[in-house]
Amino acid sequence: MYPNYYENDFYRQQEKLAADVLRAINGEYSAIQCYERIARLAPNDRVRRQINEIRADEQRHYQEFVRIYTNMTGRQPNVQVIEGCPATYREGLNFAFHDEQETVDFYHRIAKETTSNEVRETFRNAAADEQNHAVWFLYFMGAGR
Repeated sequence: MYPNYYENDFYRQQEKLAADVLRAINGEYSAIQCYERIARLAPNDRVRRQINEIRADEQRHYQEFVRIYTNMTGRQPNVQVIEGCPATYREGLNFAFHDEQETVDFYHRIAKETTSNEVRETFRNAAADEQNHAVWFLYFMGAGR
């Protein structure tokens, strides 16, 4: 009997998707922790409120990604902080801006590579949120202090 190459390719794609979703979960978890620190260091309540809104989006993404991962694999993810968070407000903003921008590209790649409509839409929507977050962090780095 010949091996089913299509079946093997499907399983490899599923394993890669599960690994990417796990990376996204850990990224969101790391961002949640970091943005809590940045919000505490914010110069005023207006900025603090906006950073906490961004953090709430990250918590929603985290929950959505955990649900997807659990449905795909049948197990809960092993969650860990994968990125440290700078100790100062300005460094934190710069870090957050760059992280959000990189995350947009990562989420678009996941959306493009998956065959699942649910995963595609979840990651497309999360990418749009991440782009919005990057704009806020850039604003706070400049005129919005």
